[in-house]
Amino acid sequence: MGLLNRTAVELAAAIRKGEVTAIEATKAVLTQMEEKEDKYHCYVTVDKEGALARAQAVQKKIEEGFESPLAGVPVAIKDNMCTEGMLTTCSSKILGNFIPTFSSEAVLNLERAGAVILGKTNMDEFAMGSTTETSAFGVTKNPWNTDHVPGGSSGGSAAAVAAGECFYALGSDTGGSIRQPASFCGVVGLKPTYGTVSRYGLIAYGSSLDQIGPLCKDVTDCATVMEVISSYDEKDSTSIKREDTDFTSALKEDVKGMRIGLPRDYFGEGLDSEVKGAVLKAAETLREKGAVVEEFDLSLVEYAIPTYYTIAAAEASSNLERFDGIKYGYRTENYEGLHNMYKKSRSEGFGPEVKRRIMLGSFVLSSGYYDAYYLKALRVKALIKKAFDEAFAKYDVILGPVAPTTAPKLGESLSDPIKMYLGDIYTISINLAGLPGLSMPCGMDFKGLPIGLQLIGDCFQEKKLIQTAYTYEKARGVFGGKEA
Repeated sequence: MGLLNRTAVELAAAIRKGEVTAIEATKAVLTQMEEKEDKYHCYVTVDKEGALARAQAVQKKIEEGFESPLAGVPVAIKDNMCTEGMLTTCSSKILGNFIPTFSSEAVLNLERAGAVILGKTNMDEFAMGSTTETSAFGVTKNPWNTDHVPGGSSGGSAAAVAAGECFYALGSDTGGSIRQPASFCGVVGLKPTYGTVSRYGLIAYGSSLDQIGPLCKDVTDCATVMEVISSYDEKDSTSIKREDTDFTSALKEDVKGMRIGLPRDYFGEGLDSEVKGAVLKAAETLREKGAVVEEFDLSLVEYAIPTYYTIAAAEASSNLERFDGIKYGYRTENYEGLHNMYKKSRSEGFGPEVKRRIMLGSFVLSSGYYDAYYLKALRVKALIKKAFDEAFAKYDVILGPVAPTTAPKLGESLSDPIKMYLGDIYTISINLAGLPGLSMPCGMDFKGLPIGLQLIGDCFQEKKLIQTAYTYEKARGVFGGKEA
């Protein structure tokens, strides 16, 4: 087995046994980047020297007896998580020169576990988009077919894992930004329960929706990374103390008696027939393994998109207020007075999609429209959570598609923002309700593009998702054939 074909857990085990060193693994990935990066453009920043120095330091620790399930394994970080001393841009011109003086808690957790950070991956600007085409630093391409998008906003992270340009990556998910690129790139992505992974150091888009999670080659890697990055953090007021973060204990091949619900609303109009067929076939596989699979009605699905975009845009308009050209980031060169400087810095620094969402958010929060839009959206959000509560009274896991189609062609979605927003229909409710969701590959379409299966769990029920996903993965067998 080639070094780059190993999963993160397999590589860590090989490093522990002395079969390969962290330095060799890091060099192998850096060589892969040199060969593939021009083609795929997964990264905004690559820290070659830093990664090699870190690999040497970690290798020395391992030889001295340091043990961790990810020690010595190279990882990529989405470019909206602060990394001390390393450029962190959110793929925006306005942060094109921002070097943080601290690291986000999730990154620190990885470093404590001996991870080797390779660099920062490309993303939709400020995580606003579903294709990684709104980045100020150019588009990322799907490694399965470079005419297609990798999904977004964590498209660079998903593509880097699929292309062998890292062994696993961190992404963030506000409305599907881990699960949808995982689906499009044929990798496994997990969005944990809100509050499980600290948001400290994650540059916010929608604070009540954002959550950091892993993008990996398989379910075992996903569970292992989740164990490392989950922690209670006093610096994050939304962080939750959990005693049940031993996610690898759920890597069991057993779904006997597990109740799995298929929402009829997710399999109706607008869903591509090949996607529908592959997802239903996966459900049938789980039924054969002993799960009880049945259809049910999950209400309010049609209200999820307007609710999500109202709340997310409102929070974004507030969160992005801090980027004013004064404290850090881009400042316009020619201006007359303070207000003109703000206006020009923001006009030149933000891209069109970010401006669109800031304007929408400012509108729904304005005095005449606050009650009509924002408060109404918050009420519907509570109703969506209630609908999921009722579903989870009957089912252990909800199963459905991740996206209505496989990866669209580059340029297709940007021409029609509404169409792009509608592509999030199966993922955003999970963020509104704070639930965990897992995306994994379950087939290919006629173009050879991956199809993603989504498993949704109740709050704090990641283990049920991992157990179901692991059982399906074993039944499905090795996915793909993507060149490494």
